[in-house]
Amino acid sequence: MVLQVQASTYEAKTQEIAKQLLAATQENRSFFSSLRDQMRWDDKLLAWAMSNPGLRVQLFRFIDTLPALHSKSEIASHLQEYLGDESVELPAALKGMLNFANPDSMPGQVAATTVGTAVETLAHKYISGENIKQVIKTVERLRKEKMAFTIDLLGEAVITEAEAQSYLERYLELIQQLVEASKNWAVIPAIDEADGEPIPKVQVSVKLTAFYSQFDPLDAKGSEERVSDRIRILLRRAKELGAAVHFDMEQYAYKDITLSILKKLLLEEEFRQRTDIGMTIQAYLRDSEQDTKDLISWLKQRGYPLTIRLVKGAYWDQETIKAAQKHWPQPVYNDKAATDANFETITQLLLENHQYVYSAIGSHNVRSHARAIAIAESLNVPRRRFELQVLYGMGDKVAKALVDKGYRVRVYCPYGELLPGMAYLIRRLLENTANSSFLRQNLENRPIEELLAPPIVKEEKNSFTPNSHFLGAADTDYAVDEVRRKGVQAFQSVRQQLGKTYLPLINGEYVNTPEFVDSLNPSNFSEVVGKVGLMSVEQAEQAMQAAKAAFPGWRKTPAKQRADILRKAGDLMELRRAELSVWIVLEVGKPVKEADGEVSEAIDFCRYYADEIERLDKGVNYDIAGETNRYIYQPRGIAVVISPWNFPLAIACGMTVSALVSGNCTLLKPAETSSIIAAKLTEILVDAGFPKGVFQYVPGKGSQVGAYLVNHPETHVIAFTGSQEVGCRIYAEAATLKPGQKHMKRVIAEMGGKNAIIVDESADLDQAVVGVVQSAFGYSGQKCSAASRVIVLEPIYDTFVQRLVEATKSLNIGEAELPSTQVGPVIDANARDRIREYIEKGKAEAEVALELPAPEQGYFIGPVIFSEVSPNAVISQEEIFGPVLAVIRVKDFQEALVVANGTNYALTGGLYSRTPSHIQQAQTEFEVGNLYINRNITGAIVGRQPFGGFKLSGVGSKAGGPDYLLQFLEPRAVTENIQRQGFAPIEGAD
Repeated sequence: MVLQVQASTYEAKTQEIAKQLLAATQENRSFFSSLRDQMRWDDKLLAWAMSNPGLRVQLFRFIDTLPALHSKSEIASHLQEYLGDESVELPAALKGMLNFANPDSMPGQVAATTVGTAVETLAHKYISGENIKQVIKTVERLRKEKMAFTIDLLGEAVITEAEAQSYLERYLELIQQLVEASKNWAVIPAIDEADGEPIPKVQVSVKLTAFYSQFDPLDAKGSEERVSDRIRILLRRAKELGAAVHFDMEQYAYKDITLSILKKLLLEEEFRQRTDIGMTIQAYLRDSEQDTKDLISWLKQRGYPLTIRLVKGAYWDQETIKAAQKHWPQPVYNDKAATDANFETITQLLLENHQYVYSAIGSHNVRSHARAIAIAESLNVPRRRFELQVLYGMGDKVAKALVDKGYRVRVYCPYGELLPGMAYLIRRLLENTANSSFLRQNLENRPIEELLAPPIVKEEKNSFTPNSHFLGAADTDYAVDEVRRKGVQAFQSVRQQLGKTYLPLINGEYVNTPEFVDSLNPSNFSEVVGKVGLMSVEQAEQAMQAAKAAFPGWRKTPAKQRADILRKAGDLMELRRAELSVWIVLEVGKPVKEADGEVSEAIDFCRYYADEIERLDKGVNYDIAGETNRYIYQPRGIAVVISPWNFPLAIACGMTVSALVSGNCTLLKPAETSSIIAAKLTEILVDAGFPKGVFQYVPGKGSQVGAYLVNHPETHVIAFTGSQEVGCRIYAEAATLKPGQKHMKRVIAEMGGKNAIIVDESADLDQAVVGVVQSAFGYSGQKCSAASRVIVLEPIYDTFVQRLVEATKSLNIGEAELPSTQVGPVIDANARDRIREYIEKGKAEAEVALELPAPEQGYFIGPVIFSEVSPNAVISQEEIFGPVLAVIRVKDFQEALVVANGTNYALTGGLYSRTPSHIQQAQTEFEVGNLYINRNITGAIVGRQPFGGFKLSGVGSKAGGPDYLLQFLEPRAVTENIQRQGFAPIEGAD
């Protein structure tokens, strides 16, 4: 069904104006200019990208890499690697140019120069200058053409506080110099005044997130305070100098907090009467119409108008991918027509409220501009309250046609060094070459009726369903205000339950114990989270006998029934998500977002393994004529699960439920420091319906109860996650046949890693620095997958270390429950002291690039970065399990791989590179169970990145993957001869 946008009263006028504008933009170019255009390489590149989707992807990837390439031979070899890919059909001219044997050869150098220059020329089309001097020249030219401007500063992502401060200072300098230059500009009535009111000649556009490097909706209050302080400085200075300031809108995650910060700030006494400030609405967002209505009501209350710039939105690909990966609803329209229709709806809304709002309509679509003009003219909107905007280099002809018709046009001019501006350039190129782009369709001389037709909105289907059959649980979206409030309530509710006692569960009963231990909050060790009853060896024996008695019944329970109990457990966790997160934060000191991600993982394990057992339960048929052959699985018996404290819910849950759903009776012995979270998991598994004796919770000392269960002759499977030392001991003990034991024990052991990330010279350093910081210091480096080594190639080593140090300095260290915290405590005093010893060893072996101070009241250790570390140093070889990072310098990529593989471990590894041959080589030669390319190396997702390593990182199959349950099952083959007296049932016979 097709929903037609209502043919409104404005349509006839829209068509008339649009046709006039279009005619002006399509006037034939002179023979000479079209001839010259045919010869320019930048135009050729664009034309090829439009006509060839495979080339478009590889070309834009190459352009993205260009800033990192420092020599012509590097450019030439990357050109060949990207465009020589088999998937790319090359135009003859490009094929000829790439046909060189060696990047250092003369043809290679020529190719590098030609394409490098073409990309630079392209960048100059969309970037208004590389420095303030060039920008002033550009805006003076625009003013001669009767166009106003707004300037936006391009640059590296703001990932350090030094960069955030520099962003503010560069804007203050920019405003100062523009205002200085403007003193010599004659007044141009078309753009400098309207309705008898002067309009500021100078306008800048800024991004809110760039004012604070740790900007995060979860920490709404902290982000608001830090950002507002810097914005006030900017707005005061702009007022002194008479310049206007406009706030751009960025990714969807920041939208609500951006609007909220600006609304609050612009109601302050000092700023309430200012009308030289603007905000932005993105029409591709599904909630943008409601946001516009809310802004208009707020402006009525404020009593003084502001500008609202309406744009389509520039992050469509990013938003759709992020939502698909996170299993969140799509925030953007999937259909361009829906965005166009919404753009027209909001245009009307803004212009109908012109007494409260100045509208700035930003588009390159002639119809969008014509629609705005039709409405503005019909409503007699005063000139001051309405302007049209285009991006520099994108809508030149449209802009000229609009100026000629007497409208105020403002050109959005990004400025900055060309190379950091590449991300911006690629967004513009994507926009220019997309099939649905108005600019492209106009270039292709589509019929006027088609170009100017009202947008027809099709009924939407969500086109972004993941490829795999398994759909994971969605993490909490902390950008939503209501969700943050629920989180605060969950903390209040759990705090009232602190100090309770948790007992072992044996054969369906909670039993008292001879010994108790306090579980403390690592962020504040004076706070007791609860008391845990530690069972005796005698009680462990009772649990073992109960499991033995329950096994015959449980093994006969149909797989479907076991799977449904598991799904129910997953649903109960989803219901208790906020509360479970809080227990994780308080008992093991994991920051809020990471705790929430852990709950998602536990839910995923329940649902994934439920699906898996149903798949495996079908078995396999290998029938032939006269004989059936069935391959089936049966449970092994009794499983002992020894779970770690660092993923106290997810790993405990994953190992336990995989054993249970496979039909084994299971005893869960958690790490002592995280026994309360395991008790919460126990409540859920009991409520879900696991029968008594089938699942039992057996907290106790590892050296006593753990060792007893590992050595027990009735134990069939041991699933362990923890240190290499304990894992190897379990492996050895399990191999010894005990009196009365009639089977070999199966051991699944995950034993940590010494994980490395390689950063090569083509890497995107913004991305690499952020990824390394997250991988090394997330949860204080206490994940088995955490990065503890970074191997950096010589040409970028110093730059990388400098930015890494600045980014790490900008992290907030504090109690895990504070929304601003990125680095919380380590687990306990033993861990803290052990890590301190390693830091001392590191000081003897390497240079300290950074050592951050840490709070005193908990088990805190500030992040430490060592530079110039030898690959064989103790801190490069031994697992530290804390926020300590060794940065190793290497000559080339080959050496980087040798160093990366030069430890006893093989768990996770990462590579930041934009060199296709390096990516290819790492995939085959980097010895790790989980390799992550151009992203952080922690946070494996069930059914997407099955997790586990080899060498001394562990034994057994990957958790959350298709082979994992096989370890808890025995395979059997059953063959039956179905011939009787020489006849057999034959399929297909009458």
